[in-house]
Amino acid sequence: MSERIYATYFIETPYPVDRAAEVMAGEQSSGTFTRLANETDQLRANHGAIVERIEPLESVDAPSLPMRPLQGGGDSPRYQRANVTLSWPIANLGPSLPNLMSTIAGNLFELKEFSALKLLDLTLPMSFAKAYPGPQFAIEGTRQLTGIADRPLIGTIIKPSVGLSPQQTAEVVEQLVEGGIDFIKDDELQANGPHNPLKARVDAVMPVINAHAERTGRKVMYAFNITGDIDEMRDHHDYVAKAGGSCVMVAVNSVGLSGVTHLRRHCRLALHGHRAGWGLYSRSPYIGMSFIAYQKLWRLAGVDHIHVNGLRNKFSEPDDSVIASARGCLTPMFEPPAPGCEVMPVFSSGQTALQAVDTYRTIGSTDLIFCAGGGIMAHPGGIGAGVRSLRQAWDAAVQGVRLEDYATEHHELAQALEAFR
Repeated sequence: MSERIYATYFIETPYPVDRAAEVMAGEQSSGTFTRLANETDQLRANHGAIVERIEPLESVDAPSLPMRPLQGGGDSPRYQRANVTLSWPIANLGPSLPNLMSTIAGNLFELKEFSALKLLDLTLPMSFAKAYPGPQFAIEGTRQLTGIADRPLIGTIIKPSVGLSPQQTAEVVEQLVEGGIDFIKDDELQANGPHNPLKARVDAVMPVINAHAERTGRKVMYAFNITGDIDEMRDHHDYVAKAGGSCVMVAVNSVGLSGVTHLRRHCRLALHGHRAGWGLYSRSPYIGMSFIAYQKLWRLAGVDHIHVNGLRNKFSEPDDSVIASARGCLTPMFEPPAPGCEVMPVFSSGQTALQAVDTYRTIGSTDLIFCAGGGIMAHPGGIGAGVRSLRQAWDAAVQGVRLEDYATEHHELAQALEAFR
């Protein structure tokens, strides 16, 4: 049997659901608004998308998104919701991520038949695993690079996001590495701006990290933001590597699938994926795509880590979505012997010692990066105490001990609970 691509959508339509689903299938494969003479039955059989499954859901009185008025007037329609799975033959596009996007997330969002349409999940054939590099370091490699075998990486973000000079950035880094941090990243807003150019920042930061590694035998991972044009990213990657760095970061939505794939094929450092702009896809429940589908694309392209937000975060995303996102990152995409492409989820956004227990309980894994900005830097005992408070919180989580009980013998955790509640 030939390989097929499967995509599941949430839809809402005032038309019969089976008819609306067929419109989706036709628009995204061999069909158009009318039957063509050379669109033969054989061509449709070989290249047409198939409606694999329809799961009816509830109906509502009003459209969730604006849509053109129905022709013919009459009584106000009901808007039927459903989950619909379509499939396409791989022969239509080949194992190509950019063309996959055009197929599964292209014109269908504009079809007049729908008052809601959201991509929920995606299943790809083995040919994609063979065509794309996937993560180079992922979970195991990141642990080897950082020397951390069996606990979360405790990380942070350089703040203020912009405005610091390279030397001021290095001063913050020095405080962090002396405080015991595992992972530091540039903010997504700071890449190669004229007030803090990438190469000058590398020149200021890496001597601090390298000197700390010589003293302690453990190199802190710093994710330098090299988001930019293709040639610029390659050049900056090489500059970081030559300076002894172990990680670079890209804002994946800004660079695109082709940009990330190109960088991954060149890359010899861990590739940290930031999802800045993700809200464009996710904020509405009625249009866009779920993170479950989204993260599969970037895993294939080759990121080793990707952001998933955090519990009780400062943004609009609910906790159940954050946990589903993290679980998705840790779930294999393909059956053995193909690589599973699992990547490290990165928790961030308003995280403190308070979220550790719930995060561990809901995902049951320590294979993650736990980034806290204020949760470290605003700790009453200082940066080192902030780092220790997070480690203590995660120790309590793994041991199944209440934070309050663990805090009775761990002063830094006790300070964090008092400061951040």
